Amino acid sequence: MWLKSGVVETPVFMPVGTQGTVKGITQFHLEETGAQIILGNTYHLSLRPGSERVARLGGLHKFIGWNKPILTDSGGFQIFSLADRAIVTEEAVDFKSHLDGSKIHLRPEDSIRIQEDLGSDIAMVLDHLIALPAPESVALEACQRSIRWAERCKAFATRQDQAKFAIVQGGLDADLRVDCAEQLVKIGFDGYAVGGLSVGEPPPEMYRILDCTCPALPEDQPRYLMGVGRPIDLVEGVARGIDMFDCVMPTRNGRNALAFTADGSLRLRNLCHADDERPLEEDCPCQACKHSRAYLRHLFIAEEMLGPILLSIHNVTFYQRLMARIRLAIEENRYASFLEEQRIRLAK
Repeated sequence: MWLKSGVVETPVFMPVGTQGTVKGITQFHLEETGAQIILGNTYHLSLRPGSERVARLGGLHKFIGWNKPILTDSGGFQIFSLADRAIVTEEAVDFKSHLDGSKIHLRPEDSIRIQEDLGSDIAMVLDHLIALPAPESVALEACQRSIRWAERCKAFATRQDQAKFAIVQGGLDADLRVDCAEQLVKIGFDGYAVGGLSVGEPPPEMYRILDCTCPALPEDQPRYLMGVGRPIDLVEGVARGIDMFDCVMPTRNGRNALAFTADGSLRLRNLCHADDERPLEEDCPCQACKHSRAYLRHLFIAEEMLGPILLSIHNVTFYQRLMARIRLAIEENRYASFLEEQRIRLAK
């Protein structure tokens, strides 16, 4: 995938840097993990430090010291995550700021303007994200509004160096998903995301929706599954045609003493790790794996900030190594066997 700040090999996992930082990881260590592209958030960055300030300071890449690609989410996720503070109309979303209670009027056009100020490589259109399961009428209304908002976003956009991705909605209704995908493809975008999943539905339902939605999207353009990040879901998503993923799971779990490994997860607060001299993974090159499990456990028990930092670095590294193995399996035409192997290993 060719972007203004560089080439991204897909399938790819994007660490989440909502407010211009992947929590607990410096940009130097983030590069060491193998991350190719990170994600920022329109809603949060517009509140602080403000998109106009970021633009004056040279754009988001310069502001945060990251010279690789950045994708910015549109603010649509906050319609779901801040539902008690959001009122959705056809014109816009009115938020009550979670910081000071001030009113934020976010139209599709405002979302694009903010993202153009930030200067990200990929700008997402504003969509209407709802919780699942949802009544058919609610899913239909949100889906149709998302299509109309996508049209407004495309019409307003001015930056030629910024890719625009649309977002397929439709809840758990397969027909609605396919229709939404087809309408967005007719409008024409640089890539397409599958949104509104991993918000309450069981994994088999998510896979079912991917099975029907991905074939309705162009094969020669990126397909992005938003906010999904269990390792097994990445492997299953790629099998269904997904190219891009993002999720807070690596860092959120890292801050809470859970480490991902190729043979399942480890809860480092457990007493069984107190005298364990082994690293988290023998072949992992990350900073955390230069230490023993016993030491990492000690950091969490002692409430030292280094513990969450090291485990976050390890988890992001694990995700990047998993994606590298996925790309290699595809290149060597052995993804079917790789998928079966991972279903067994990641289920532990």
